[in-house]
Amino acid sequence: MKNELTIYHGSPMIIELPTFGKGNPNNDYGLGFYCTESLELAKEWACSSETSGYANKYALDTDGLSVLCLSDGEYHILNWLAILLENRRFRISGDIAIRAKEYISEKFLPDYQSYDIIIGYRADDSYFSFAAAFLNNTISLSQLEKAMVLGKLGEQIVAKSEKAFDRLAYIESIPAGKELYYPKKLARDNGAREEFRKEKSRTAIENEVYVLDIIREGWDNNDARLQRIVLG
Repeated sequence: MKNELTIYHGSPMIIELPTFGKGNPNNDYGLGFYCTESLELAKEWACSSETSGYANKYALDTDGLSVLCLSDGEYHILNWLAILLENRRFRISGDIAIRAKEYISEKFLPDYQSYDIIIGYRADDSYFSFAAAFLNNTISLSQLEKAMVLGKLGEQIVAKSEKAFDRLAYIESIPAGKELYYPKKLARDNGAREEFRKEKSRTAIENEVYVLDIIREGWDNNDARLQRIVLG
């Protein structure tokens, strides 16, 4: 990874000085400052149906910072899901889903809180339906992996520690109009849902693995059957 990254934070506001310790603790990777290397994605994230916003641009010097990259060869989709389950709030019902959540959290949760920066998938609202379907044993592990790339949301870069916040250097704030970027945001989400609907309706293949198989066979984080990279 480059020592200096150019990143963007989508927001309704201009943010010249991100404040450590503020924000929503129930985001994907917990409390932190969520950014992307994509200007266009940041503009979409900045806009709602009611407000335009800004892609706040920063330089981030990563030299000497500890970085957890969930898309490198050490990690897999269940590591990402375990972190998501610990932080995001969405309803899980049914005995299978509750048991699956407990198992994934116990077996596959990495020690992510100690890192200065986390790089990994961004989960929008559509992704929770994918995660819930997997936990309910209605889609396979490979279908979940495919679902994670349907929205083409890219990776997000999250400053987690005070040390990482100190390395953020504000450059400028680029306006994003809701008339253009909110429809793009909706189209991305709707496209992901439609592709997922098609994938979910695909006939199950005999050798595909479901969450109950993972539990019954006692998979752990070192199981050779787990793909050691999040598809991208």
